[in-house]
Amino acid sequence: MKYSWTEFGEGVRIATQALKANRLRSVLTTLGILIGVVVVTVIISVIQGMNTYVTGELSSLGTDNVFVSRYPWMITSWEEWLRVRKRPRIEKEHFEFLEKYVTLAEAVVPEVATRRTVKYRTEDLGGVFIYGTTDKYMVSSNAMPEFGRFFTDNEIHHRRNVCVIGWEVADKLYKNKDPVGKRIKIGGQSFRILGVMEKRGQMFDFSMDNNVMIPYTVFLKVFGKHRSLDIQAKALSPEVVGELKDELEALMRRARGLRVGEESDFSVNEQSQLLEVYNNLTKVLWIVLIGIGSIALLVGGIGIMNIMLVSVTERTREIGIRKALGAKRRVILWQFLVESMFISSIGVTLGILISIGLATLVKQVSPIPVNISAWVAFLGIGFTISIGIFFGLYPASKAARLNPIEALRYE
Repeated sequence: MKYSWTEFGEGVRIATQALKANRLRSVLTTLGILIGVVVVTVIISVIQGMNTYVTGELSSLGTDNVFVSRYPWMITSWEEWLRVRKRPRIEKEHFEFLEKYVTLAEAVVPEVATRRTVKYRTEDLGGVFIYGTTDKYMVSSNAMPEFGRFFTDNEIHHRRNVCVIGWEVADKLYKNKDPVGKRIKIGGQSFRILGVMEKRGQMFDFSMDNNVMIPYTVFLKVFGKHRSLDIQAKALSPEVVGELKDELEALMRRARGLRVGEESDFSVNEQSQLLEVYNNLTKVLWIVLIGIGSIALLVGGIGIMNIMLVSVTERTREIGIRKALGAKRRVILWQFLVESMFISSIGVTLGILISIGLATLVKQVSPIPVNISAWVAFLGIGFTISIGIFFGLYPASKAARLNPIEALRYE
């Protein structure tokens, strides 16, 4: 083992001298490896961070929630859009039918939305989302008022002008005042504030707190009854989500009066559909960008092979002298393999360091939690060994097979 470490140290020393003697050539050789490693490691880290971010954001929709909508969430072609765009609206009666007969849902909630400017005295706030819903919204969305209360079923039935405002609306419009009990104007109508929702943050850079909830019956009265509802159903448990989808499909077909064989004129959506589309997109991204990184690594590896072949040619006489003094083939082979791995290790090390810097930059300027995992560093070590051996083996083997007499004659 001691002899092997001596050989390794000697190989590193000779490799260092060779790199110093040909600095520009060495930089150009390692550049391909460096670019390949940066591309591969940053891609892996960014995609992993995106997976964590997207999964976390989609979970806010609720893994046990199912949504009955007029249109599918994902329309993949123009032909599909032409087919679904004439679907009839989902009406208040459809919601009431589902709410009455569904058995696998903890809560069934109508949702209808618009964007309006809201006002309090001389202050106003534009672009606020106004949601029409019911008191079951607290169950389906797992969101509760931080102050005050939500509107009741009685207030929904009697179409009272009451509302619950989001945390951001309360903060911007009422400053340091307590908004509960005060009035707010929405679409020219005055509403009494019953409560302020707890802070929920952002989803895909979209504020979950810039909203106002009002009874859906009031929403239809104020903003027009000819609007299609979305219906959100929260399953009794995550295990029955699939069965709940089937139940909602069957009940909605009954409510629509559709016969057997007729195509459904509505869609039943769930979170997993969005996740599936995202995963399909990232698969394509993986293939394309890993391909680019692999090409860069291949170019870098070819550069290493080239510089090693040049090195063998330049040091032919030295190899002949070493062989004449008794150096065995494996010693010469090992020397040039170590040199090849040493060159690739510089590219890989610099590549990982640059990748860490880029990952840190992405993490600071975006919400994506990008980190270079420890296993990526081990992957870099694997690159060093594999690239160094694969692309250095032929030049090293060529050096080891040189005839010492022919090598000593070489000028």
